[in-house]
Amino acid sequence: MDSLNALANGFAIALTWQNLMLALIGCLLGTLIGALPGLGPSNGVAILIPVVFSLGLPATPALILLTSVYYGAMYGGRISSILLNIPGDEPALMTTLDGYPMARAGQAGEALAISGISSFVGAFFATWGLVFLAPQLVDLALLFGPAEYFAMFTLAFATLGGVTSANQAKAAFAAAIGLALAFVGVDGQTGVPRFSFGNVHFYDGIDFLIAIVGMFALSEVLVFIEERGNANSTSTQPVTSIGRAIPPWSMIKQTSGSMTRGTLLGFIAGVLPGAGASLGSFLAYTVEKKVVGKKGNFGKGDPRGVAAPEAGNNAAAGGALIPMLALGVPGSGTTAVLLAMLLSLNITPGPLLFTNNPDVVWGLIAALFIANFMLLLLNVPMVGVFARVLRIPSYYLMPAVAMISFIGIYALTNSTFDLMLMIGFGVLGWLFRKLNIPMVPVILGILLGELMEKNLRRALTISDGDMSILYGSPLAVTFLAMAVAGFVLPIFIAKFVTPKRVVEQAHNDGTSD
Repeated sequence: MDSLNALANGFAIALTWQNLMLALIGCLLGTLIGALPGLGPSNGVAILIPVVFSLGLPATPALILLTSVYYGAMYGGRISSILLNIPGDEPALMTTLDGYPMARAGQAGEALAISGISSFVGAFFATWGLVFLAPQLVDLALLFGPAEYFAMFTLAFATLGGVTSANQAKAAFAAAIGLALAFVGVDGQTGVPRFSFGNVHFYDGIDFLIAIVGMFALSEVLVFIEERGNANSTSTQPVTSIGRAIPPWSMIKQTSGSMTRGTLLGFIAGVLPGAGASLGSFLAYTVEKKVVGKKGNFGKGDPRGVAAPEAGNNAAAGGALIPMLALGVPGSGTTAVLLAMLLSLNITPGPLLFTNNPDVVWGLIAALFIANFMLLLLNVPMVGVFARVLRIPSYYLMPAVAMISFIGIYALTNSTFDLMLMIGFGVLGWLFRKLNIPMVPVILGILLGELMEKNLRRALTISDGDMSILYGSPLAVTFLAMAVAGFVLPIFIAKFVTPKRVVEQAHNDGTSD
């Protein structure tokens, strides 16, 4: 009942005209960003963070805007997947398997509507899970000491690659770079500059907002410049006719079980650190294919092959907010970006967030419910309008992304050095994309590296330098064991569960019958 009372107070905050307008704007922008291939929720949120600070929004309205963009982008990713056979982001990859065949068969409107309804179901019930599970996780986190926090951060870094990573070594390399960058600046305990190379601009450390905007937004611009717009000239024929936008009741009834199973699997994947929406979408699709068996038409236009992954990836998006808010450990790349924004507002996610800033957390959760209904009302009847965004040439879009990035960061820091640093991170992000090295571990290393170091120092200070304190409690041992398992197991099982491999197999199955 305490959670429901707090949620009621959150609705009182979220239902102000300002917050309702920000939620609506976020839903619209998020759907448009998600519909554009390549951008995705992480890039969308990263691009808008400088805008949020330029507008001087307080914590609650800023979070409402950015999380609405997050949820909207998860909805919007299905549009290009179904109409172009190009996923808007990686979680939407599984939707191409049956969404595009449905569109080619004249059922584009029905596929888009089913995916919109499934996205609503997944996100709606995941938000309820956030209401009831996050406070319970907070109660558990209050038992943590510095050793347990250090072990938990170790778990977060060890599982960043997840079972969908192509190479765990690359994920570990990226995390090491992020941790190294976190040590730049004046040591808070000794007052000695570290890795500053005599440059006073580095004394305050590296601002994670600069790293985020550079690695996500600017690297996207650099990739486009390298390809010279060739991404627009795809051999895939776009579906221009939407057709019937409201699916028949029989189709909704047929896919209801798929939505339920996808929501449950996606939510579990979202709560797990490092798993995220990609794993949620993959698990939902593969399990549904096993459940339906030979009765299905998967890979050739089965509506259940659209409903399951869409419910899964949107449920995972909501589930990923739980460890971010309750523990301060992001469950996905986008929640890592949101974590950076919270920290820059001097709000520390974790067990004390629900006590010290209840208006922020419960106002946010209430706004997520409102955003879900807004997205359902926007995405089903107006799907044809959003589909037209796919006609925007990238050579118009990318200069706008670069302009927002530069103006936003300069307005935030008033430093030309930070602009040069942002360009450096953009080049680093471009190199990482070329080498297939994940960028999220770098960001997470910059975000959590200082906290990880502080908890390690506190633990060793308490034990007078005895390292056994790091594995001296059942919780710490559990986290460390999970960290080892989370890093080692994907090396052996990733080749069996990589979504892209499943996509290729499904396409082959569809053409060989």
